Amino acid sequence: MSDVVARSKVQTVTGPIEPGDLGKTLMHEHLLIDLNPPRVRNDVPDAERRDTVIEACDCFKLNWNQKSSPANFRLHDLGVLTRELREMRAAGGNSLVELTVGGLEPDPEGLVALAQASGVHIIMGCGHYVDEYQDPANTSRTVENFAAEMIAQLTVGAWGTTVKAGIIGEIGCQSPWTEQEKRVMRGALLAQQHTGAALNVHPGRSVSQPFEVVDFVRACGNPTSRLIISHIDRTLFERDDILRLADTGCMIEFDLFGWETTNYSPNPAIDMPNDGVRLRLIRALLDRGHLEQVLISHDICMRSRLCHFGGHGYQHIFANVVPLMLRRNFSQAEIDTILVTNPARLLTLQ
Repeated sequence: MSDVVARSKVQTVTGPIEPGDLGKTLMHEHLLIDLNPPRVRNDVPDAERRDTVIEACDCFKLNWNQKSSPANFRLHDLGVLTRELREMRAAGGNSLVELTVGGLEPDPEGLVALAQASGVHIIMGCGHYVDEYQDPANTSRTVENFAAEMIAQLTVGAWGTTVKAGIIGEIGCQSPWTEQEKRVMRGALLAQQHTGAALNVHPGRSVSQPFEVVDFVRACGNPTSRLIISHIDRTLFERDDILRLADTGCMIEFDLFGWETTNYSPNPAIDMPNDGVRLRLIRALLDRGHLEQVLISHDICMRSRLCHFGGHGYQHIFANVVPLMLRRNFSQAEIDTILVTNPARLLTLQ
């Protein structure tokens, strides 16, 4: 094993590749994950989270919280996921960033199996999710200890395997931001300085939190150009706020494409935008000169969003959103920048 960063390469779960081989890339997804909070995992038998059948006709009720099922928040079936990834490839996608980190039951070897079976390049994240999901032992760990762990995950192997991560994150934050989460973030920023990896942040659900993260990153001396703020679609809703965030130089990630239901259960106070609204906000960013700061994805972490269970799947952006973009007067060059050029630049280790 080599304790070295593959400089100028993209580190996939099956090994380093040339940036030019990445192709069209989804920058924020989950393939193998348990999104149930630890308190639910402790109360619900593993078999119920793993084996409960989700019918296609359940999707609408699940997405509107008429029904609830812990099984909906666990993705684990390699056969189903392989078919989903092959469908993504058939629709024109080539690569996928998988951001299941500490607290969400990451499975590096499972990702290798999926990459090999599907032919999709998978880039794995590293680090830790929000405070509630973290191992209680993390409270006694230092910033330097978190940094060393993430550096090792990028250079040696993650979660007890020899499978290397290729990006840091998604690093979990809340609003208000907890001291524990700030320690993890400081560790992530140190790891970024050592490895040159991009950093993906899961911001808290308040308008101020993405700006707080940017200020924190700047204060630590790290570049905003390699900072990806996720979940813009559920965090910032006003055009001026989104433009103001883009003006800081960070990457703006609309990663809930396909979620066209108004209801957003983690924050019922908001109205989730549909894909058409997302594209109008992206067009505003492009008109302001921020094309090279835009990323898109689906952030699939529930069975009800997979094609197999009646959802849109990882194929949606390539099969449906790209044609919609062309109809809405996005140029092919703009689309390629968002799906190919921007991901390749960020995923290339510096």
